[in-house]
Amino acid sequence: MFVATLLTSPSAPSLDPALLESLRNAWGGGDANWLAVDEVAEFTLDVMPDNRWDVWADLQNLGVDLVILPSDGRRKKMLLADMDSTMIQQECIDELADEAGVGDRVKDITARAMNGELDFEGALIERVGLLEGLDEAVIAQVLAERITLMPGGKALLATMKAHGAYAALVSGGFTAFTARVAAELGFDENRANTLLVADGVLTGDVGRPILGREAKVQALNEISQRLGLNRADVMAVGDGANDLGMLGLAGAGVALHAKPSVAAECDIRINHGDLSALLYIQGYAKAEFAV
Repeated sequence: MFVATLLTSPSAPSLDPALLESLRNAWGGGDANWLAVDEVAEFTLDVMPDNRWDVWADLQNLGVDLVILPSDGRRKKMLLADMDSTMIQQECIDELADEAGVGDRVKDITARAMNGELDFEGALIERVGLLEGLDEAVIAQVLAERITLMPGGKALLATMKAHGAYAALVSGGFTAFTARVAAELGFDENRANTLLVADGVLTGDVGRPILGREAKVQALNEISQRLGLNRADVMAVGDGANDLGMLGLAGAGVALHAKPSVAAECDIRINHGDLSALLYIQGYAKAEFAV
């Protein structure tokens, strides 16, 4: 048994009941269940439709995300999340680079690395090198003035944790940012890279070993084993090429507003919804959100 969930943007909910009924009838689905009025609805299916991705593409043109998951085990016991452009709306290193006057150069490298065109570790070392001499105080300034949370994140963390889930923030970014974001959102732990500082300024280097794609996979395996969970119990979310390892291993790997090359390798693609979509596809109704 499967569950098909149709989602639209929470900021402009526009799910047409006629569209929902048409798809439900075409696929021989069960009764529709609205999880959020005008925004999200679901129905059960006996089999995975052969034209799933053709329908998905058509719905994308209408501003609708479609996710089909097995009905068993939908509610996950662990959340493993990327930070930059996932739990927050920015790339921290790009914001630091703007302050250092090298924003355009760093943003280009970031985009290529996240799309899988460049080796993540080499790209990170190159970008951090361009920050050499930047005052350490700029980190706090960027956190206060430039970093904003991705909509839906607080509800996602609060609701999953209220139902007993564990939450880990695992980023190829920096501990100076993950510590603050993790504390604000309620993550149980956070892992990231460390910007090296000497005499109050950035040295242009980062601590070793560098946390990248394999370290995120390692985090998934280590934490789930420690908690006595299976990979099937894990929901992972990210947007870049260095997230693909953990997205592929998790029971539910969510590509959130992801780079095209990343989304193409994931069965769960959220392009129109926000982080609350991760609750809806687990079967939580809006009325059940903890925030």
